[in-house]
Amino acid sequence: MTSKPKENIIISNIGGVTLKRVYNFNPGPATLPLDVLKEVQAEFLDFDETGMSIVETSHRAKSYDKIHNQAKADILELMNLGDDYEVLFIQGGASLQFAMIPMNFASKEKLGNYALSGIFSNNAYKEAKILGVGKVAASTESENFSRVPRQDELQIDSNAAYFHYCCNNTIYGTEYHYVPEVGEVPLISDMSSDMLSRPLDFKKFSLIYAGVQKNLGPAGVVIVVAKKSMIEKSLDTLPTMLRYDTFYKKNSLYNTPPTFSIYVVGKVAQWIKNNGGLKVMAQRNLKKAQIIYDIIDESDGFYKGHAQKDSRSLMNVTFRLPNDELEKKFIAEALENNISGVKGHRLVGGMRASIYNAMPLEGAEVLAEFMKKFQRKNKG
Repeated sequence: MTSKPKENIIISNIGGVTLKRVYNFNPGPATLPLDVLKEVQAEFLDFDETGMSIVETSHRAKSYDKIHNQAKADILELMNLGDDYEVLFIQGGASLQFAMIPMNFASKEKLGNYALSGIFSNNAYKEAKILGVGKVAASTESENFSRVPRQDELQIDSNAAYFHYCCNNTIYGTEYHYVPEVGEVPLISDMSSDMLSRPLDFKKFSLIYAGVQKNLGPAGVVIVVAKKSMIEKSLDTLPTMLRYDTFYKKNSLYNTPPTFSIYVVGKVAQWIKNNGGLKVMAQRNLKKAQIIYDIIDESDGFYKGHAQKDSRSLMNVTFRLPNDELEKKFIAEALENNISGVKGHRLVGGMRASIYNAMPLEGAEVLAEFMKKFQRKNKG
């Protein structure tokens, strides 16, 4: 199948102490590129020859200003977007975006339309519903979110304030493999768990947001990439920190931003660029996912995937084993083999392997080999 995987990943820190690192399949906060972690480690005590750590550096300092703006530029470059788009760095997680979006753009006359394909899209809709400005345009809840809605199932109002969908569903392991066609309605997407994992026609979107802790950095910041014309629709009747134009006009520096998180996001964006951009990321992610899905499909039902095949995620592979006892055993033995974070969410159960950009191919190979051995030892 593949070359024999290594038993461990071993690195040395600056002090010369050897550390064993596991294959980290956690859904978020999640694995980061080892090269990025080493850069952060090397710079942590003296950032940019300032004699200070990045976590001690003022957000008004020129040294920080450089990385802040470079991160924005690299994100737009990777997405092939021009100066009609803006990158904002906002706190509060994607959960705050669930509220900010309807507060800024929807009204009782122009509702936000939502496709429900998992918990996070449901939570986004609930915020709009609380405000009285939300409508369900499609839902696969009756199928336990085992797939995403099809294009022909989307019932979008012609005068909708926007159409919102969650591109990848971390809990259920499903992903949209198409960009919804919405006509003149502004298209908004939560890309928290697959942001910058593959090329898309990002020009089709009016606003994209992503909590970075799954695929781009440490927890603490949300990236919002939006058309400037969309940002300008922000309501001036909202509190200052709930308006998108506040962040736009002040270059996301109206208040103290999460500087360390943005610093790492910038390094991850550079790492993606240095490793071939989104096209190469997509090729790698497809290969990793296929290795694991092949084991599931060839297991004669020992492993059962949650997601329908045409909606399978390339970021989060979800599957069950024959019974709860085997699932507990799988988790325990996986950790003994340096495979961490594979326990599934309580709403789905079973296993979940998150294979974001930073997960090396070797990690998928190690997991697949473990799955094969586990099945051989435990099949009835």
